Amino acid sequence: MGSVALLDSNSPSGMKKNKKGKNKSAKSSTKKEMETDKKVQKRNSAQENGEPVPSKRPKRAAACTDFKEKAVCISEKDSVVESKKDMVVEDEILAVGLTCEKDDGRPNRRLTDFVLHNSEGLPQPLEMLEVNDMFITGLILPLEENSDKEKVKEKSVRCEGFGRVESWGISGYEDGCPVIWLSTDVADYSCCKPSGSYKKYYEHFFEKARACVEVYKKLSKPSGGNPDLSLDELLAGVVRSMSGSKSFSRGASIRDFVISQGEFIYNQLIGLDATSRVNDQVFAGLPVLTALKDESRKRENIGLDMALFSGGALTIGKKGEGESKLDETYSSTLTAEEDEDAKLAKLLQEEEYWKSMKQKRNQGSASMSNKFYIKINEDEIANDYPLPAYYKNSNEETDELVVFESDFDVCDPEDLPRSMLHNWSFYNSDSRLISLELLPMKPCADIDVTIFGSGVMTADDGIGFCLDNDLSQSTSGSSSVLNADGIPIFLSAIKEWMIEFGSSMIFISIRTDMAWYRLGKPSKQYLPWYEPVLKTARVAISIITLLKEQTRVSRLSFNDVIKRVSEFKKDNRAFISSDPAAVERYIVVHGQIILQLFAEFPDEKIKKCAFVVGLANKMEERHHTKWLVKKKKVVHKNEPNLNPRAAMMPIASIRKAMQATTTRLINRIWGDYYSNYSPEDSKEETNCEVKDEDENEEQEENEDDDGDANAEAEAEAEANSEAEADAEAEADAEAEADANANAEDKPIPMETQKSPSVSKQPRQCSTEEVSWDEEPVSKTSTDKPLYKRAIVHGEVVVVGSAVSVEVDLYELPAIYFVEYMFETSKGRKMFHGRMMQRGSETVLGNAANEREVFLTNNCGDFELEDVKQTVVVDIRLRPWGYQHRKDNANMDKLDRAEAEERKRKGLPMEYYCKSLYWPERGAFFTLPIDTLGLGSGCCHSCQVKDAGRAKEVFKVNSSNTGFVYKGTEYSIHDYVYVSPHQFTVERAETENFKAGRNIGLKPYVVCQVLEIIVPKGQKKVCEESTQVKVRRFFRPEDISAEKAYSSDIREVYYSEETDILFVEAIEGKCEVRKKNDLPACNSPVIFHHVFFCDRIYDPSNGSLKQLPAQIKLRYSTGIVDNEIAYQKKKGKGKQEESELQVEKQHEASQEIRLATLDIFAGCGGLSEGLHQSGVSLTKWAIEYEEPAGDAFKLNHPESLVFIKNCNVILRAIMEKCGDVDDCISTSEAAELAASLDEKEINDLPLPGQVDFINGGPPCQGFSGMNRFNHSTWSKVQCEMILAFLSFADYFRPRYFLLENVRNFVSFNKGQTFKLTLASLLEMGYQVRFGILEAGAYGVSQSRKRAFIWAASPEETLPEWPEPMHVFAVPELKVTLSHNLQYAAVRSTASGAPFRAITVRDTIGDLPAVGNGASKTNLEYQSEAVSWFQKKIRGNIAVLTDHISKEMNELNLIRCQKIPKRPGADWHDLPDEKVKLSTGQLVDLIPWCLPNTAKRHNQWKGLFGRLDWEGNFPTSITDPQPMGKVGMCFHPEQDRILTVRECARSQGFPDGYKFAGNIQHKHRQIGNAVPPPLAFALGRKLKEALDCKK
Repeated sequence: MGSVALLDSNSPSGMKKNKKGKNKSAKSSTKKEMETDKKVQKRNSAQENGEPVPSKRPKRAAACTDFKEKAVCISEKDSVVESKKDMVVEDEILAVGLTCEKDDGRPNRRLTDFVLHNSEGLPQPLEMLEVNDMFITGLILPLEENSDKEKVKEKSVRCEGFGRVESWGISGYEDGCPVIWLSTDVADYSCCKPSGSYKKYYEHFFEKARACVEVYKKLSKPSGGNPDLSLDELLAGVVRSMSGSKSFSRGASIRDFVISQGEFIYNQLIGLDATSRVNDQVFAGLPVLTALKDESRKRENIGLDMALFSGGALTIGKKGEGESKLDETYSSTLTAEEDEDAKLAKLLQEEEYWKSMKQKRNQGSASMSNKFYIKINEDEIANDYPLPAYYKNSNEETDELVVFESDFDVCDPEDLPRSMLHNWSFYNSDSRLISLELLPMKPCADIDVTIFGSGVMTADDGIGFCLDNDLSQSTSGSSSVLNADGIPIFLSAIKEWMIEFGSSMIFISIRTDMAWYRLGKPSKQYLPWYEPVLKTARVAISIITLLKEQTRVSRLSFNDVIKRVSEFKKDNRAFISSDPAAVERYIVVHGQIILQLFAEFPDEKIKKCAFVVGLANKMEERHHTKWLVKKKKVVHKNEPNLNPRAAMMPIASIRKAMQATTTRLINRIWGDYYSNYSPEDSKEETNCEVKDEDENEEQEENEDDDGDANAEAEAEAEANSEAEADAEAEADAEAEADANANAEDKPIPMETQKSPSVSKQPRQCSTEEVSWDEEPVSKTSTDKPLYKRAIVHGEVVVVGSAVSVEVDLYELPAIYFVEYMFETSKGRKMFHGRMMQRGSETVLGNAANEREVFLTNNCGDFELEDVKQTVVVDIRLRPWGYQHRKDNANMDKLDRAEAEERKRKGLPMEYYCKSLYWPERGAFFTLPIDTLGLGSGCCHSCQVKDAGRAKEVFKVNSSNTGFVYKGTEYSIHDYVYVSPHQFTVERAETENFKAGRNIGLKPYVVCQVLEIIVPKGQKKVCEESTQVKVRRFFRPEDISAEKAYSSDIREVYYSEETDILFVEAIEGKCEVRKKNDLPACNSPVIFHHVFFCDRIYDPSNGSLKQLPAQIKLRYSTGIVDNEIAYQKKKGKGKQEESELQVEKQHEASQEIRLATLDIFAGCGGLSEGLHQSGVSLTKWAIEYEEPAGDAFKLNHPESLVFIKNCNVILRAIMEKCGDVDDCISTSEAAELAASLDEKEINDLPLPGQVDFINGGPPCQGFSGMNRFNHSTWSKVQCEMILAFLSFADYFRPRYFLLENVRNFVSFNKGQTFKLTLASLLEMGYQVRFGILEAGAYGVSQSRKRAFIWAASPEETLPEWPEPMHVFAVPELKVTLSHNLQYAAVRSTASGAPFRAITVRDTIGDLPAVGNGASKTNLEYQSEAVSWFQKKIRGNIAVLTDHISKEMNELNLIRCQKIPKRPGADWHDLPDEKVKLSTGQLVDLIPWCLPNTAKRHNQWKGLFGRLDWEGNFPTSITDPQPMGKVGMCFHPEQDRILTVRECARSQGFPDGYKFAGNIQHKHRQIGNAVPPPLAFALGRKLKEALDCKK
């Protein structure tokens, strides 16, 4: 199949195509040659006639093209793809035209949701192109990806049964991601994503293409490969690269697959030679490729023989041994028909092989070793363990069943939450310490031993232990911390355990019915019981190493291995004894550990070697019990914990130990919810952000960029899906509008959300039941009479009241606030109402008060006869402030009592309303009381909508010198932003990996409007036809990365290049000034759209010169934020006057700073950014961890810092104010509060003194980096949010800001997020919520964070800051009710005012240091180069904290072996052994990485090196090469990133100090809010304050 590539000499680009059939000898059929000639003539004539010309696709190898013309018929029954709401066309040429781009030659398009099928419409594998005519059904899209989903929707076209497919090709070799192309006579199509039903047909060919690309990468010098590799080295490297594929179960199956496709791979790569450039790799003649092809043919001869059809029967024929020229020999002995039959037979054989391999992957091994488990007898291993001892622990421990809710079902134990266990011990029901060996390593029936455990549970940090160290040591810092930041717990019965291992690392995990736990360091007491397990693991690994070194594993019998092990020297940590009998006894009695490690090893020969068989037999001979291995069963509900600790004291309930101090209001809201709702109630109420394409993950913070070629297609499909949903909703709305238009004189309701239609059920009343109760009071603007009162079905309806109306959209009748009533010219009695949405229909979901409704901007006209009944809605206005808190609480208490009484009596529910819900803005606002129920014929909601629509109106003035576009006025000579996609620039794409995701992204292009071009003769001017002539200004990054690095990020270059663009290309307005007139900027944060220009650039020759005097650049004029005045002439007096004015403004800004309380302050990142913005003065801070609190003090000496538990501080404050009766706290908190000294009590803030409360409650429970699924321990940490909200309730500050990780909005099924909003609304606050990406605000790091703003009813609610830097992240959305989605800000992936900040920008100026660098003060040694470096340094002369964590010897060697190129990680380590200083020989690649990849997200990025031109991954609290974010190596130096480098990645200035040891400092940085992001938020808060002034 696939074939030797043929060079199409008629193609001007020299493009090769893979054509149908083999490249045959001269004996090939003349008929075939004639057909091929006809096709060449057809293509040539097409070129001459201006028809589609040959492709300019990327470099790729070859595939297939002499197909016959056939009519395609796809019946409805056999239709492969269900047509959705896309535009559907039958003609391919029309479809290509509708997805029109600027085609330079032959059209190229993307293809998604596609199926390949034959002329009967039956789906066929892509490989069948060799023998059948194939056609395409799918969605055609423009080739260039567009992040604007609306535009994607508009330009996508579905075409069915088009083609025929003339050829296929593979590209993406340089990018490392296979791209499969299909060509018809009309166009070339890049295959993005097959339809769901076609995936099973497509994945085989995709894996073949992927194998080609991986082999290319290993052999191509430009891609960092080595063409001199041996076949074994090549296969080992490819297996490692493809180990993440779901199509293969293990490395051996990948190896077999690659070998089976050897000839295919060979043909593709040598086919590349014909189109390669002069300096490219030449593959023809490479010995390793030839060897791969030969090995493939040998395998084919042995097991995958060529199948031939003979007289309708399938026969298998073997090829001769000497067939070195198989193609020629074969084609010379077969007729054309036989050749086609042979192809088909081979393809079918290959498909069967693929299916059988997939079945093996799904079924797994069913060998005898997996059916039974041989139990170890305790008395046989007793001599290897200490004398009996009992578990003793005086610390409080929490029941695991409290930590993990025991009332949930789990179908598969693999779905259980995963945590770490430190300082642990195992014991039996008598509390006697017991070996883990007595427990099966597989789940078995009839287990006669029960083992329990205790320890400290923390998040899983991804760390194991080095087998070569003592147990008192560990490979990394966090595992060695016995007092880990976790919860002491005792476990239920342990059901199974397992060992994952490498040459130097070991991971031991246990499972209970509640969770998986990976074991950290054991307790000192249990250490002697753990040593034999590790020793046995060392023995097993030593034996595996021994067998690996043998040329033939089978030669070593069980006895041979025993003899070799007995020859180990005493200093070998796997030494047992010099007596072979003693060695045999030890190995046999501890055999279950050894057998399990062998079973995990990827080499099949070692797994099934004679030693393994002999060991299993020896274990059975000792009469060990044989248990039947059973399937892992479902976890049962409500099983009691039989751990003996459950009957001992002291044992802490988790709530008793960690309960937050709260006010009664917060306690009531949260307590009522959890007493009324079970977890099952909220399963359908999940409220979380939309999953984006790099987030498979929730790997959010850890985006999955493994080069999957389908990632873009998946994102596109998601966009299409949303577009289809939008189109469907729009179609419904249009249909409804048409129906209403036909109704006589009946207005159409205007909705911002999906328009609800009145439910038209048979009426039980007549129109006589609706009458006016008074004379008209006035008239509408359209001369319709207005009324104040009406009688509807016997009830009085007045303006300003509320009524219920049956609508189709909601289950319950909708409640509308009556704004005004009127009568139409046809006599219809109408009212105009604004919907009052029930809380359950908002983002609050079931956390809302059932009696609270929210006013919306969803309004419309309704007939009074459709009113079901009047509804009592109290427009609630309460006095605001801490001094009114108690009175308001008492009124609310009475109100709740009255409501309960009404409910008990069966009376209708009475509602109340105190907020306006605006989902499009992600906010709840104070009710606009002054505009409600005026009865004037005007609706404030309608006015808001009209104003919004007015902004969308495009206008050009009469002189054609200015226009209005999207609400912004533009004039000639103005400077504008233009989408970067309007200026096509060829650039070399690089491999897209996790920390380099911004590479290739471009900011907006700065242009100056020179002329406005309006088409003549048009009656109506529109943006689609109006053009502007602009002058382009270039940026430093347009010249080179080096120029960008050394230039001011705000600098642009004048050019003589002009372009004519459509108005639609304009993205916004900006300014270009002289450099001296730039606004002041003392931090690495930009919020002004201001640039400077003093040089001219000529793109034709690359010259850059000072701007000539004859070029009179018209600069922008004006004042930005009153910080610097634009002056045409700067005399000395005017300059001094300006400086004096700025100084006065600075003093004034100091006076209006908000007195701030920072809770969970950490080292002060949030306070630092808010302070820099000029809005906040942190007078008080609370931080529990002493090193972080000390760091806060160092940087904010003006603040009073309480290094205490916030629960204690709140209790003390409420005691000081005499409000103990309103305080709910533990006795411990009360005792600690009483123990505070007099000074601490005097320093406590009081209500009325605090204007602003901000902070981030502990995030570990919510973070995707530190997540415990289902864990109540997370809820315990979450309970810190109860204390945080209680501070807000008690102090009632003017403003409140909550920061947390992105997953905060989805944690605990969204209930924590919803209850937080509900709590703030209950207090009376205005609330806004959203998710922001820190990288878009000026830091070189991907860090997504959730924020909640709250403002008192008297204040202005801050808006979200505009993202200013390009960053590869989609819109971060929160899902609301009714499938509405809200994004706080737009994505900047397609453009932003400024480029992304790079790793080089951030740390490129710092001096080189080595592994374990510990000198805290250094000289800079060089000047700052980048704009970011100059801002981040400030006026600091001494560099501090440029210190690095020390790696052990083996990890340092690995780091040194990681190539110094972008994206290199453990996959790039050479497969070799290294000798340590101890003399030990170890594998450079830890065995555990390829062997355990499936359980650990492919270990992506481990031992990863950063890219100078990329960005940092999410900053974590403990950077290490084997951690959750393993990409922590410096781009050029062999070490982990330093503390200062991590601090810069977060945007901390160089003068910022951290406290404690190096682990403490990394923790402070990893937990902090990036100051630039806090700065941006502070600027918007300052704008809100200024707006009020």
